[in-house]
Amino acid sequence: MKNFIVRTITSVFFVAAIVTSFLNPQAMTLLFSIVTGMTVWEFAGLVNERPYISINRFICTVSGVYLFLAMIGYNSGMTPATVFIPYLVSIVYLMVAELYLKAKDPINNWAYTMLSQLYIALPLSLLGVLAFRSDGYQTHYSYLMPLSVFVFLWINDAGAYICGSLLGRHKLFPRISPGKSWEGSIGGGLLVAAAAVLIWYLTDHYQVNDLGLTAYEWAGLGIVVVVFGTWGDLIESLFKRTLGIKDSGNILPGHGGMLDRFDSTLMALPAAVVYLYTLTLF
Repeated sequence: MKNFIVRTITSVFFVAAIVTSFLNPQAMTLLFSIVTGMTVWEFAGLVNERPYISINRFICTVSGVYLFLAMIGYNSGMTPATVFIPYLVSIVYLMVAELYLKAKDPINNWAYTMLSQLYIALPLSLLGVLAFRSDGYQTHYSYLMPLSVFVFLWINDAGAYICGSLLGRHKLFPRISPGKSWEGSIGGGLLVAAAAVLIWYLTDHYQVNDLGLTAYEWAGLGIVVVVFGTWGDLIESLFKRTLGIKDSGNILPGHGGMLDRFDSTLMALPAAVVYLYTLTLF
């Protein structure tokens, strides 16, 4: 019971912080630059506990945060594309440095270094793609799309838990996550699809549907977020099983670490970006 209360309190503050931050571009940038840094730092610390692995935790973290800020700057129209050059320099440095460190396993050092960027920093930096858009004359900030991705993930978590608890019979991926069921996943997906249609109705009614998505396109976005968010959860579960740990950290009372909290997001954000860009092709 005590753990449930702790988890609930943490969840309330977590949701409130994210929702509030999206109302202001500066607040969103500050919060998620911190999230990016803390998540990369946590990841690097975990992999450095593996035998013969030693990646540069500090530079990986700084590089990840810089990529996030550079993506925000570029997509908001504040900086030119040259803002990415220092990031590319840092990646080259991390590769070349292994020539001089005489590590026992430089290939895995390279792999984990790049994974910290591709798995964490790059997906989170795509918030800038979702939050800013240009009409050809000016760049505008909109909280609707990035916040919707998080809302879909939260609704899916709640729906999957409730449906899974009541109806769960068939395991979704027993080898990696025995607690997940097909019934829970389907229930969560249907709930998200319904919520997506409701968002379409409200945004159309109040004329804030800035991308002009139809009800079907909103529902499609919800399903894409559910599918890839579930895969993101499973990927992090596989990561933890490989390392032999239960939680990625303990920074969030009752919820574990940063990876535990943002695992679904790391797959859902790139999928949402691809989905929305795909809609513009047809």
